[in-house]
Formats: sequence, C-alpha cells, structure tokens
Amino acid sequence: MNSPGRIETTANIATIGVAVLLSAVLVKVYLLPAQTPSRRLPSPVASLAVGASLKGQLPGVDWGKNGRTLVLAISTTCHFCKDSTPFYRKLQEQVGKSLKTVAVLPQPVSEAEQYLTSEGVRVDQVKQAAIGDIGVQGIPTMLLVNSTGVVTKMWVGKIQAGQEEQVLDALRKG
Repeated sequence: MNSPGRIETTANIATIGVAVLLSAVLVKVYLLPAQTPSRRLPSPVASLAVGASLKGQLPGVDWGKNGRTLVLAISTTCHFCKDSTPFYRKLQEQVGKSLKTVAVLPQPVSEAEQYLTSEGVRVDQVKQAAIGDIGVQGIPTMLLVNSTGVVTKMWVGKIQAGQEEQVLDALRKG
C-alpha cells in the first residue's frame, strides 16, 4: 500500500472513531435519563397549609413566648413583595402591638434587615431560610401562627385592596 493510501485509510478510521464517540455522547446526554446520586437530592418538603406545624422549622423563634405570630415569607428580589410593603406597614400600624412579626427571607439577615428598613417595614425578628424549606410554595406569603407553632391562617400572594380589611379583621381577632 502506498503512502497516500495509508493516510486516507488512517483518516477514514479516525473519522469513524470520532463519529462513534460523538454519537455515544449525544445518546447519553439526550436520550438516557440523568442519574443523580440519591444522597444529593433534598428531601421534599410538604406544602404548608392551615393546621401545619412550624415548630422546629425556624430555629430561634419562640412561638410560646410570642403568642400569636405573623410570619412574612418574602424576598428582596420579589416585585410582589415590594408591592406589598405598604400593606405590611398598615398591618404594623393597626395590629402590630397585638402580635409578633417574623420576616423570613432567603437573603442574609443583614441584607434582609436593610431591605425592610428601606421599605419602612418594622418586624420583631428577621430569619434567613430557603422559603421552600419551610413549605411555602410562593411569595409573598403571610402565616398567622399560634403559640404552639401551628398555622391558623394563611394568605398567599399580594393581598388585593378588597381583601385587606378581611386580613386585618382576622389579625385583630385574638
């Protein structure tokens, strides 16, 4: 076999080898399901509902000492949360003395406190937690929690103007 024939044969074999390798990679990436180790998957948290317990979900919150607690699950990057801040200020003015307020945000506490201060929202306690880790599926969410850590009322999303008075009435009732 002459030299040009060997080069052509070698090039053809190399091309076939690369095509087989590329095909194998494409099949693995696009056709076979990804296999992730089960130890890396977080355990799913059930959706939070009225009657669910938050005891142990937010370390450092003393439900018994607080009595009734309003938990605000919000984020500094959520525009619905920002749009809700006038209502949160109204809540504080009208029912702030009769219940404790805990803000739960995924951001660091210092960033969360700065955000709340800039928005004029006063709370008794700020906690950092992944919102999904406590069972909240959407933000903003307000939870009214009793002295045993059980959710008694729940409001998800931005409270509309027509609903504000209903929410305030529910929070005023002891």
